[in-house]
Formats: sequence, C-alpha cells, structure tokens
Amino acid sequence: MNFRFPLAIILSLFVVNSATAEDWPQFHGPRRDNRSAETGLLKQWPTGGPELVWKAGGIGQGFATVAIIDGMIYTTGNIDKDTVITAMDMSGREIWKRKNGPAYTRSHPGSRSTPTIADGKLYNMNGDGDLICMHARTGATIWTVNMLDKFQGRMIQWGISESPLIDGDNVICCPGGQEVSMAALDRDTGETRWTCRGAGDKPGYTSAMIVDYQGLRQIVTLMYDSAIGVAAETGKLLWQYPHKVRFGVNCDMPIYHDGHVFLFGTWGRGATKLKLNVEGDDCSVEEVWRTAELDNEHGGVMIVDGYLYGQADGDHKRRHMACLELKTGKTMWTARELSGERSASLTFAEGMLYLVSDRGEIGLVRPNPNKFEIVSQFELPKKDQGVFYAHPVVYGKRLYIRHGEFLYAYDIDAKAAATRK
Repeated sequence: MNFRFPLAIILSLFVVNSATAEDWPQFHGPRRDNRSAETGLLKQWPTGGPELVWKAGGIGQGFATVAIIDGMIYTTGNIDKDTVITAMDMSGREIWKRKNGPAYTRSHPGSRSTPTIADGKLYNMNGDGDLICMHARTGATIWTVNMLDKFQGRMIQWGISESPLIDGDNVICCPGGQEVSMAALDRDTGETRWTCRGAGDKPGYTSAMIVDYQGLRQIVTLMYDSAIGVAAETGKLLWQYPHKVRFGVNCDMPIYHDGHVFLFGTWGRGATKLKLNVEGDDCSVEEVWRTAELDNEHGGVMIVDGYLYGQADGDHKRRHMACLELKTGKTMWTARELSGERSASLTFAEGMLYLVSDRGEIGLVRPNPNKFEIVSQFELPKKDQGVFYAHPVVYGKRLYIRHGEFLYAYDIDAKAAATRK
C-alpha cells in the first residue's frame, strides 16, 4: 500500500535525487560511517515536522532500514511466514518482492538485516542465517547459502542480525562457529574464499566494517563476547579484545577514527577506545580509555568534531542522551530528551544529527559539546506497530524513517521548502 502526496513535490524531488544524491547502498551508507553527503538541507523543521512526501506500506514487520541506489529503495520485513525483500522506486511504488527463507518469529519478531547492493547484485541475511545473492533490478536469485549450516555456526537468542559487508570480490559474514568465526564468500558464486579461525566466539548482533590503516586492511566487528580484527586478504585473526555484555547483546557497529576503534555496549559496559598498533601484516590493540557512560545498545553513535554523541542505556535504569570527549572519554553532558524508552537511533548529515527514539520522537539536533541542543522535533503516529528501532537515513534531500510495516519519506530540502512558503 502506498499513500501518495502532491505530485509537484514528488516530481521536484525526483530531479534532486537523480542529480545530487550519493548512493546509500548498505547499512550506514557507502563507507559504513553513517554520514550522509547531502547538502542544502533544512536547518529547522516546520511545526509538526517536515513535509511528508509519501508513506509506503506492505513492507512487512521489521527493524531493517533502507538501502538506496540507482533509483531504487530496498528493505526487508516479515510477511506471513517469510522474510521478504521489497524493492521500490523513489516514489515508494513497489517494483518487486522476493522471499529469503523463513521469517524470524522468536524474541522480537521482525527482519533485522538491511540489504547490501554492489554492482547490480543484492545481498541479504535473514534471522536464521540464510545469505542470498540476487539481481537487484529483478530480484532473481543468483545463489543462496545458510552460513550457520555451511560453517557450523551458532544461533543467538535474538536472531542473526548482520547486514552483509562487501569487500572487493568478497561478501563477508560471521557465522560464529567454534572453528569459523568469520568467512569470506565469492560474491558472484557463494563459494568460500577464506575462513577466520581461532576466535571461538559466537556471532554478535552487529555488522562488520573495513578499517584501512597504515597499509593493513582489516575487517573489524563485535562478536558475542569480544571484538575482533581480521586480515581482509587472508582471514587471519589479527587481534581479539574481550567485550562481554550481558546476554551477549553486542549490537552496535564499531567506529573507526584516526588509528583508533571505538566500541559500545549496553548494560553498563559503556564506551571503549582502542589504539591500533600495526606492524607489517600484524596488528594488536591497546585500551586507551573505557567509561561506563554511553553504554549504547543498538542505536549507533556518531563522532562529530572531536566528540561522541549517542543514546546511553544507563545500565537499563536511566536512559539518556550523552556526549563524550573523543580524546579522553570525559562526559560533557547527559540529557533525558529524545532518549526513548530503551533506545534512540541516529544518523548525520550537513552538520546535524537526526534522532529517532524508540517511542517515535523524531529530532533534529545540533552537535554541541556544551549542551544537548534540539533544534526541531515531531512525533510519528504509533499505529500499534511496536517500537522504532530502524535507523534513519538521509538521502536525496529526504529523511527516511521505517516503522513496522511502513516507510515514511520526508522532504528536508531547504530550497523546496522555501518555494512552498
């Protein structure tokens, strides 16, 4: 189901999208740093929020966000008993739907993984570890493999949640077996190219990222009880750092910045800064600082001008937003606004933070190490769709928010808004 809005708005945004937008082909964008390259955006929203361009339904229940590339929008959701991948055009009109194995229906039912698109192919993982490769334009299946079966991986309490990572000719997945922690598959055929052995940890709930530092390219991710760095070329385990969180809920993607990796964990685990020590083809890590503050669960954390911003779990007792100094880990401020019931997710574009609390509060926030500075905010209707866990996306001068079986597209183009006054 698609709810359509004034044609003039949609047509004007088609022009902007095709002319200026940087592709957002995977979870957290082209570099997996969750930073949009969009410019010309509203610095303040009208009362009630920016203009809603369209609202698309029928995408199924889930927590996956969107990937956007080549004039197409992709996401996943539970429909009946299946995990279903939906492709839409830029007006929210459905182009195709395809199944990727059974729906995840256990604790917190709904899809987890956001599709990854590269060179005309789409890759997606369902909650049971079914990894599929499809033609992005048509949805035709190219290959599929269950990574848990193939590598004797282990299921975790809230289901497999990673969004596949593409690195060159490889698609990376983390089965978390006793023998094989991470694996690289040929992205064209699904055949195994290398496996990482030695970590012995179960899979986490996060997605892997690439770190290219001092001539060494490595894949960094959080597993169930640890963080690991793996040589991207060979699968060699470079380092492993203990990162135990209650119930193994390592959900947040690590952040890389200037030779350092930052980790975040809920239930009071907090934030950790690790220094990468590269020597030729080897790497070790050392802890620079650790604080119980900013114990983010799964909403993500952003680095802006030397400071960390994100939601803190407060050891499941007092949720709040927080700002830490990047260099030292010093807490600059905490605030309860927009922190949600359990979680708040965020993204960054043109100097501003876009926040979505799990209660449906949407905020435009100016990063400020001296105070929590909300510029504008509004609320989405709940409509019995459950919590808001999907991360927001800024693309083509639109703000995309997924909630349950609906995807909302808001116009945040400053120039277009000015012409409507």
